[in-house]
Amino acid sequence: MIMTVEKNIIKDIPSVKFCSVTEHHVGQRVDNFLMRELKGVPKTRIYRALRKGEVRVNKGRVKADYRVQEGDLIRIPPIRVQQDAAEVPINKKLGENLQHRILYEDTGLIVINKPSGLAVHGGSGLNYGLIEAMRQMRPQAKYLELVHRLDRDTSGCTMIAKKANVLKQIHIKLRGDGVDKRYIAMVEGKWPKHCTRVEAPLAKNTLQSGERMVRVQAGGKASVTEFRIIKKFNSCTLVEAKPITGRTHQIRVHAKHAGHPILGDEKYGTKEANKEARRRGLKRLFLHAKSLSLNYPEDLLFNIESPLDTGLSNLLDILGK
Repeated sequence: MIMTVEKNIIKDIPSVKFCSVTEHHVGQRVDNFLMRELKGVPKTRIYRALRKGEVRVNKGRVKADYRVQEGDLIRIPPIRVQQDAAEVPINKKLGENLQHRILYEDTGLIVINKPSGLAVHGGSGLNYGLIEAMRQMRPQAKYLELVHRLDRDTSGCTMIAKKANVLKQIHIKLRGDGVDKRYIAMVEGKWPKHCTRVEAPLAKNTLQSGERMVRVQAGGKASVTEFRIIKKFNSCTLVEAKPITGRTHQIRVHAKHAGHPILGDEKYGTKEANKEARRRGLKRLFLHAKSLSLNYPEDLLFNIESPLDTGLSNLLDILGK
């Protein structure tokens, strides 16, 4: 009996798997590639495998943000996949809402006004995010990949590539200054006229609770955000933010560093200002990706704007009165 049990256990242990990247996945982050290959495996386990070097690309270690290339040979370690982890169907109302929020679509690109509260992808306890929802809505689509990310609580313009060459083309622009992204935010207090540029290095930190925070820290990654005042109110200011670099939580942390956190920011804001904003009806972070501008396709100027959600526009009306 004991020998039989041992044999069954050994048989159930997964083996090392090797995957070759095809043209359909060129430009995808390796962590997202692994999530698709290892459905049912917790996101934390995938990141641990990357950190420990269990995952190899062309026999070498890579970080989670590595973009896979055609022909890359990816070694996937023996991680047990939960076989009964069925795909969770998206809520019908969410699907209808997302369809209504599509701002632009052609054969290679979708631009959608992502709602606040929806992560761009699933993981860390989330059954699905924007990209998984879109794949369920478009089961016939051979290729759908996020071009860039937005914080879960941030709304606005988000690009999804329908072709690998479009993803690669826009990523090249994102690495330089080929994409102009503008956000609007309502910040605490009166933003000073002279503060048009915040340049402060950012570093990620993980608290004992497991919560990830970003702080201004010497030795962190160089980070720059430009700010412009749109309108001043008695206790807050509507500003436009243009991120020159693209760090996690960059606008939120730079606003706090300038002494004017964004209203509704439970992570970096102040309790008093957030409480007053809630009293006035604000139930979310007041940060919205309002526009994208780039040359697409090829040398044609592409510019698109995303309208404010009702929760944000209502607060503007209240403050205006």
